[in-house]
Amino acid sequence: MTNGDFKPVLYLAICVLVSLVVITDARAQKQEPASVVASFGSVQGHIRDASGHPVTNATVSLHLPGVSRATVGIPWLPVQITHTDSQGAYQFTAVEEGDYVVIGDTTGTITFGGPIRIMPNEMRTIDFAVPAKLTDKPKNAVPTEPATGKPVVSTPEFFDEPQFTVAGVTQATNSGGHGSDTVLRTTEALAKATASLTKKSSAGSRPAPAASTEESLRNAVTHEPESVDANRQLGMLLADSGKSKEALSYLERASGLNPRDPELHHLLGEVEEKLGNPLEAVREYQSAAELDPTEPHLFDWGAELLTHRALEPATEIFTEGNRLFPKSVRMLVALGVSWYARGSYEQAAQSLVNASDLAPDNPTPYMFLGKMQSVEGTPSVESVARLGRFAQLQPVNALANYYYAVSLLKQSTGTADAERSARVESLLQKAVHLDPKLGIAYLQLGILYSQRTDFSRAISAYQKAIAVGLEESSPEGDETLEVAHYRLAQAYLRTGNKTKAQQELQLHDLLVKKTKDNTARERREIQQFVISLH
Repeated sequence: MTNGDFKPVLYLAICVLVSLVVITDARAQKQEPASVVASFGSVQGHIRDASGHPVTNATVSLHLPGVSRATVGIPWLPVQITHTDSQGAYQFTAVEEGDYVVIGDTTGTITFGGPIRIMPNEMRTIDFAVPAKLTDKPKNAVPTEPATGKPVVSTPEFFDEPQFTVAGVTQATNSGGHGSDTVLRTTEALAKATASLTKKSSAGSRPAPAASTEESLRNAVTHEPESVDANRQLGMLLADSGKSKEALSYLERASGLNPRDPELHHLLGEVEEKLGNPLEAVREYQSAAELDPTEPHLFDWGAELLTHRALEPATEIFTEGNRLFPKSVRMLVALGVSWYARGSYEQAAQSLVNASDLAPDNPTPYMFLGKMQSVEGTPSVESVARLGRFAQLQPVNALANYYYAVSLLKQSTGTADAERSARVESLLQKAVHLDPKLGIAYLQLGILYSQRTDFSRAISAYQKAIAVGLEESSPEGDETLEVAHYRLAQAYLRTGNKTKAQQELQLHDLLVKKTKDNTARERREIQQFVISLH
């Protein structure tokens, strides 16, 4: 593009930030000849609201590095400007090689993406999520009673009416995810891990009932059947003792006597989920969150939605939870998982990056990030840097070394490949030394050696991965076995051993069938929420 062609665009860009005048759509820009465009890169993406709906006619601009939130109000130098279409999509073409920042402006809400590196003939995707429109309440404020400091539940404040209703449940036939079955299985594993961030601590975190025995609590209920406290305490004790079905009746009675008690609704949500009643559970969790929008109440509501594959509503809840509780690591982790489940991988990774920055010593965000990146394409620079920090902070953590190695291997480009490959090998060898049962690390070593055509060492690594996998009873162990048998077959073929190759392929096929059957059964057992959007 010549200087003469660029001046009108620069003039308009300065005008929009100085006088807030709407800029003409980038479609009016002069198109480069096809021969020139072909040597450039491009950027595309979508802008969606918290419910996943497209945001139309939003201004999107592409900038050189140096633009940040701190420079709002200063005339920037955009390289290109466009607007989202009816599907919330935007695209920049003919982007020269270099580093850029993408900025979305949706009626005054500025959203940043990047910096990103654009290479010739490369298409990069940057998606944005715009927070839900909120009521005019003070940020992070929950009204309390002056005398007690307890939340005021008579006039609950949450956010604008949720843009969804859980209308029912159905038997799931698939997970509604994106990409390969490997990504789908990873999504399901991450959703379970997200739910475990709260379920394992619920009973232990609440105070023990005042009475010391079940018998005394039953006597209290017998003498005062209309006592909220007596029914609550007996219900809690029974629930924590594994007697969920019996606990339900006492907690329901207590809640009926005091329907504005958010903790009773939350307890009922826990019990209903244990009893296999997800529809009742999510409604109780929602009642608790709307009566008292604390971090645990919002998180458990969102986790229940995520577990039962209500992905857009889960994203909405976790987005709001992150706004209200920006220091909550697990809320950002959960938001990342919900974006991942919807196929928005860059947004997912960024949420995990932000979570790791909130608490650098907390291993949880790194573990989730590593799991995501191990089955995805080229990881972002930020993701690799955070996984590198994880390995540095926890040098004797086998998974920390493994995840960092995988991220480096996936980022491998150009002349640095040999040096990077040696670094990857060192990290993987360290991982299996720290944990000789880490089958996935042996598998990755085999892949690395195969790439070097060192098939003798590759075969040895694959055999170790299989030996470890046979001892594992987890889905991850089964998946490692599948891939290891297939890779070992390919290595045998490359070395001319067709008989062993055929044997490995037969074992691979048997494992694939077994995994598909087990996965299908597990998916049928999870009831999927039927969502009505409004």
